[in-house]
Amino acid sequence: MSYIDGFLIAVETARRDEIIEFSRRMDAMFLEYGATRVVECWGDDVPDGTLTDFRRAVQAKDGEEVMFSWIEWPDKATRDAGMAKSTADGRMMAEPMPFDGKRMIFGGFTPVVVLEK
Repeated sequence: MSYIDGFLIAVETARRDEIIEFSRRMDAMFLEYGATRVVECWGDDVPDGTLTDFRRAVQAKDGEEVMFSWIEWPDKATRDAGMAKSTADGRMMAEPMPFDGKRMIFGGFTPVVVLEK
């Protein structure tokens, strides 16, 4: 069964192109190490909630937007090996992240319902 890594980050709106290019480079590495798909989404309809919301979750500030991303892996074993290789790869640390990594939310998930058309 597939395995999903999910990510939520706050990014400076003015650095949109830079962040997208950074994501392309990093995402190619995840594909190289076994991911089957990587999706990066730029928030364009992220409403404020009553109790909590995406913006509050990552402490987004004025001039920042939220990116929601996920990596699909064939299974958890491939993900564990791929993430270990990615973090050991010099490309991962070759350049600074164009966002505040301390405000990134991430986690690994086992799909329990998958509907496709």
